[in-house]
Amino acid sequence: MLVSARSFDEYRAMFALSDDDLGQRVLDCPGGAASFVAEAGARGVDAVGVDPLYGPERDVLGALALREIEHKHAYVADNAEGFVWDWFGTPERYTRLRAESARAFTADIAARPDRYVAGALPHLPFPDRSFDLVLSSHLLFSYGAQLSEDFHLSALIELVRVARREVRLFPVVLHTSDHRYPALDQLRAALDALGVPSRLDRVDYAFQLGGDEVLVLDAAARGPLPATRPGADARDPVRWRHLGAAAGGVGGAASGTGAAPVPGA
Repeated sequence: MLVSARSFDEYRAMFALSDDDLGQRVLDCPGGAASFVAEAGARGVDAVGVDPLYGPERDVLGALALREIEHKHAYVADNAEGFVWDWFGTPERYTRLRAESARAFTADIAARPDRYVAGALPHLPFPDRSFDLVLSSHLLFSYGAQLSEDFHLSALIELVRVARREVRLFPVVLHTSDHRYPALDQLRAALDALGVPSRLDRVDYAFQLGGDEVLVLDAAARGPLPATRPGADARDPVRWRHLGAAAGGVGGAASGTGAAPVPGA
């Protein structure tokens, strides 16, 4: 799977984010080398990223993304007809924006490591309803040929578990084609049976052919969910660390959070 570096503006377009959306607590899952958390934080947004690569290898993630961007540029330039250019304009601008995002990510994860939590679907290290809005891009549905339908359902339930209001997922097409993920309707039906209605919204963004829809899951009124992770005694590793610091609890911050540790913090 690729390490991507999308920007705050790209996130706003992909997920149709309003100013009201950004006034809430937001989770980016998986975050990769995107600069969303960095740029959101600079705007005063309470945003957190989670990704399995935010573990010991976090220090080289930005460099890996830059290498991937360089490789992708050649492919995109040679196959420009296979992409939608309304948002990026040209392959050169695409590459420049992605590289800027990777550099912003690298600087921010060094400056604010507590905002980047090591964790992977379908088991996230956060208590229930930790975030108002959960964003997830280019993993579920995109890698539908590699990830099973059972994994997708477990991952969607987990994203809903940590959300208070909404989960938004983009895109809903396979990364190798312009076709929707084949089991999308079945997954939506399974979520609906759990009290999680959903809708598909068209957005003013596309780069992949056919990739201009976001799936929105309404988590506000959902009922009990099948267990994906024991979460009753889990503590939010971001909020807990800030509470500890505010109380002068430097020693306490080293005592463990009851969830996955935050390397480099």
